[in-house]
Amino acid sequence: MKTKLLPSLTLVAFALTATATIGGHRTFPKKQTGALTPVVKSIFDNYLKIESALANESAVGIGFNASAIGSAVRADSLKMFPLKVAKQAEILAGTRNLSSAREAFKPLSKSLIQYLADHNITRPYVEVYCPIVKASWIQKDKKINNPYMGGSMRSCGTIKQKPGASQSDCQLTDNERNQV
Repeated sequence: MKTKLLPSLTLVAFALTATATIGGHRTFPKKQTGALTPVVKSIFDNYLKIESALANESAVGIGFNASAIGSAVRADSLKMFPLKVAKQAEILAGTRNLSSAREAFKPLSKSLIQYLADHNITRPYVEVYCPIVKASWIQKDKKINNPYMGGSMRSCGTIKQKPGASQSDCQLTDNERNQV
């Protein structure tokens, strides 16, 4: 009887240890390695669509993409983003004009920039800062496309070396300097 009981107890102990390890103890590294998770990629893809719409003086798709961000954050079982990101996205989704959308875009941008900095993600995203509106945003390329100023000063902004780095002055074209 002893010979049959020992393997059974060993198996039960192993199963309990595995269950406790898998189910109850999760840690998330600050550094993101490899490809972005599908949820993170989805959030940033929707964010970039909003950024592009604002830079091009269009409200088309802002509500849809902001709602998609909120839904993705709330549905994420790993809780990669704090719930405040979902709330910020939902506020943006509820805006009714470009001016209020641009204001609601600022805190969402700040939160997503913080995510990039916390997880040491530098590619494929760049952070751009505009001192005129005292706000940053994220974009994929280095051709500045300011979502806060739109057509009036589309190229106003300075690309930061790394997301979350200190802010520097805006580099304006001669034409834009004359408009300020």
